[in-house]
Amino acid sequence: MAKADTGFGRAVRRWRDRVQPQAAGLPSGGRRRAPGLRREELAFLAGISVDYVTRLEQGRASHPSPQVVEALARALRLSRPERAHLFRLAGLVPPGPETVPAYLTPGVQRLLDRLRETPVAVYDAAWNLLVANPPYAALMGDPSGWRGNERNAVWRNLVGSGNRTRQTPAERREFESALVADLRQAAERYPGDQQLRRLVADLRQASERFAELWDSGVVGHHESARKTIEHPQAGPLTLDCDVLTVAGSDLRIMVYTAEPGTEDAERLALVTVLGTQLLTG
Repeated sequence: MAKADTGFGRAVRRWRDRVQPQAAGLPSGGRRRAPGLRREELAFLAGISVDYVTRLEQGRASHPSPQVVEALARALRLSRPERAHLFRLAGLVPPGPETVPAYLTPGVQRLLDRLRETPVAVYDAAWNLLVANPPYAALMGDPSGWRGNERNAVWRNLVGSGNRTRQTPAERREFESALVADLRQAAERYPGDQQLRRLVADLRQASERFAELWDSGVVGHHESARKTIEHPQAGPLTLDCDVLTVAGSDLRIMVYTAEPGTEDAERLALVTVLGTQLLTG
């Protein structure tokens, strides 16, 4: 496999310069030397470190993984041909139809742009986190430092640190069952996806609960629910969590909202302010 050279870095820098921060849902105030996104903003949007972005742009990092290239393509809002070109510059074959889709369609991107004050995250069919806006990061915890399996919701809830949702033991069991059932459906739809197969193997080895549910053959969907979030600054918030599936791409858009005029709505507004401060503080 060829290594990423300065052509990859030049392309990333060129495309970074054309993305306006406000178009990516980021604050645009203050003095800016870069015409588009700063490196730290691109790193935040892609979920990788600023140092790695710097080394990629300077041609000092070789062999970026398909996951990194995909994350950069999303953060840079590349078209399908541009995305394929970036993969080839990295010495990689662009993903084919047998892999779990991770491309954010223009319609999904516009939807995210219009929900800048609402916590929103987008997952693929295998429940890998693709993008989370600042209000979501403030509500559920900043995911920019998550790497590898940490970015997978099934892994985080059955093996990792979980999330801020308050659940009874029965609700927890039901939630885990729904996640595993949903993942099984993805594995059946995309049997050729090697990353998904590795995830399932890792989960089976790391979690007896996952292995038990997987071997039971449970099949189903992780659906919308009403959740109570224990936020460290704003306190508990009871919110509606709706999961919208994008037909044709299997993307999962997770949206948190509160009933207007309630204390939960006031606390969610506070969380939104905290989310804006993630990149301005």
